[in-house]
Amino acid sequence: MRQGEVAPQGKWMGNPQVGVKAPDALILPDPATRFARTAARLDSLSAGHPLREWLHFMARLAEAQHIVANALGPFAGPDQGAVEQAVDARLPPLAADGHRRDPTWRDGLFLLLDGADDSAIPAPARMAIESLRNRGAERVEALADDFLHGCVDTEDAGAVLYVAAALQVYFTRLAAALPGPRLRLLPQRGLCPCCGSTPVAGVVTDSGPARGARYLYCSLCATAWNHVRAVCITCGQSRSVALQAIEGDSGAVKAETCNECHTYAKMLYQAHDTKVDPFADDLATLGLDVLVAEAGWSRHAPNPLLLAGY
Repeated sequence: MRQGEVAPQGKWMGNPQVGVKAPDALILPDPATRFARTAARLDSLSAGHPLREWLHFMARLAEAQHIVANALGPFAGPDQGAVEQAVDARLPPLAADGHRRDPTWRDGLFLLLDGADDSAIPAPARMAIESLRNRGAERVEALADDFLHGCVDTEDAGAVLYVAAALQVYFTRLAAALPGPRLRLLPQRGLCPCCGSTPVAGVVTDSGPARGARYLYCSLCATAWNHVRAVCITCGQSRSVALQAIEGDSGAVKAETCNECHTYAKMLYQAHDTKVDPFADDLATLGLDVLVAEAGWSRHAPNPLLLAGY
């Protein structure tokens, strides 16, 4: 199933008369809408927000990603033979840290830089854009490798924001071209079945045939995959999992904490806000990250767009 499509008929679970169906194991992304949806949500959340200017900046970046995702021409897509081999071996077919990138991803990067560069962006962002434009292909590829392996130097944090944004577009398009029915969840259920990356957040649904199911959303390729609730997505334990929230807020975003591994991950609840977007709502709830971190939990994995902030 792909994001935005009507859910197909699934197998019944439990008592068929109750109307509960098995959730789809995974939902492939839709590059035509993924980034536009995030941009619109960021704009909505920015109104009256303490980080209004920064959220507006990130919304414009998401808009640039949307333009690139829909402006790039057709591409060969993933090698289907390699995909089949990876799936059979229970490995991610687009393993981010080992995938041989098509050099056309850099075309997307420079289109993104053109779309993101305007007079309203902060001076550090403009400097980061110029530094990327002046780098050769080898240095850009090296920066992309550093990002995907989680070893970015501090001085490259500004430039890697745009590299990460371009790689999100690239991997989202790749994931959308995968044979959905053939894919399988990984043994490490907390990792994306398409590219092996960590999730940015989880969403608990409030509609469709599997209402109440939890889906984790990949921070890189935007694939969503089903993960059982009340189980830590980092260590798989359930004994000491709890939900933390900011007192007095809507309850749409909570931190799921685990006292076994002392990590947390954000969970979004459509029952409290049907418009939640895992990518936008994560950025707009940094206050929750601060409070949970001060209480002693570490985030399960960083948001790739939070290596730099303006």
